Amino acid sequence: MRMKYLFISWLVVFIGSWIVYVQYSTYTELCRGHDCRKIICDKYKTGVIDGSACSSLCAKETLYFGKCLSTKPNNQIYLGIWGNLQGVIKCQMEEATQLDFGTDPEPRKEIVLFDKPTRGTTVQKFKEMVYGLFKAKLGEQGNLSELVNLILSFADGNKDGRVSLPEAKSAWALLQLDEFLLMVILQDKEHTPKLMGFCGDLYMMERVEYTSLYGISLPWIMELFIPSGFRRSMDQWFTPSWPRKAKIAIGLLEFVEDIFHGPYGNFLMCDTSAKNLGYNDKYDLKMIDMRKIVPEMNLKEIIKDRQCDSDLDCVYGTDCRTLCDQSKMRCTTEVIQPNLAKVCQLLKDYLLRGAPSDIHEELEKQLYLCIALKVTANQMEMEHSLILNNLKTLLWKKISHTNDS
Repeated sequence: MRMKYLFISWLVVFIGSWIVYVQYSTYTELCRGHDCRKIICDKYKTGVIDGSACSSLCAKETLYFGKCLSTKPNNQIYLGIWGNLQGVIKCQMEEATQLDFGTDPEPRKEIVLFDKPTRGTTVQKFKEMVYGLFKAKLGEQGNLSELVNLILSFADGNKDGRVSLPEAKSAWALLQLDEFLLMVILQDKEHTPKLMGFCGDLYMMERVEYTSLYGISLPWIMELFIPSGFRRSMDQWFTPSWPRKAKIAIGLLEFVEDIFHGPYGNFLMCDTSAKNLGYNDKYDLKMIDMRKIVPEMNLKEIIKDRQCDSDLDCVYGTDCRTLCDQSKMRCTTEVIQPNLAKVCQLLKDYLLRGAPSDIHEELEKQLYLCIALKVTANQMEMEHSLILNNLKTLLWKKISHTNDS
């Protein structure tokens, strides 16, 4: 009996030590905020970069990293404290590369990071650089000159009426990031988090109170032992009341409108996971992670010459899929599903569970019509607008008389 208890005690100690070791190793790999801050502040102190958050981060030390939220080593995400304000800090630990399919990004190259624009570049030349970048990413759509002026206004971190070379280097590095570009374009939209400041390619954005569309966060060790089917059921248990879910869903549909053929072209949602969506204490939808929302023109340019053996080779993120042209062994450029269809697939179980009986049938019908939308369908844009408006109207009529509206 003593040997039995001794063995069990040893086993418990061994498993406990292994869990602690794995937790520590995972944390040190994922959470590299110290390295990120050191890289940025070294560049700032040597006069390479500047921005609205640089002084607070590196000199005054009134902006500091809080809890680590990173899920990948190359993309550092932390809660940020800036005086009395709270936000989310995002810092890139590698060069921002072009869209890639299934490969890991290259390690950050210190030698070439923040190398543009070069010394001697005039403001007019920098404007031309930014305009050319936008033309490549967005195509000839909208008033690109107006967007360039918006970027220059944002780049002027100290608001002295001019953009210095270090500020321009920071702005250029940030413009390589699709999330940053989209946040600037949609800064006046309700469902986009507000930008609070930047330094190099580090930026701080508004914090969102609830960081998943639904579900409950569990320790990773518990996630290992919970079957996926049971996990999905748990997600449905821990959701707001149905009227509040309807309000959040209306916000998501409005966001789809914001990025569908806006003034600067169409943006594609290539990862519609619930973890990328959140909401505030008023149940207004807020986007949390927009790194996989990319300009349609940019995606087409990247994918058009990609070799493929099957349709599985023509996927970006998890949700942007094109077809493989077997005669040419190349990916086609048209994404199969529009954003609205992918969003409706996400909302189907979310909205139908607990839906009032008097609208359940009609809501289910509209959601399935929405999921069936295809980019190649005739009059797709008209159907897109009709279904989107029908869904918003149906949900709004049901909750407009409640406190949740």
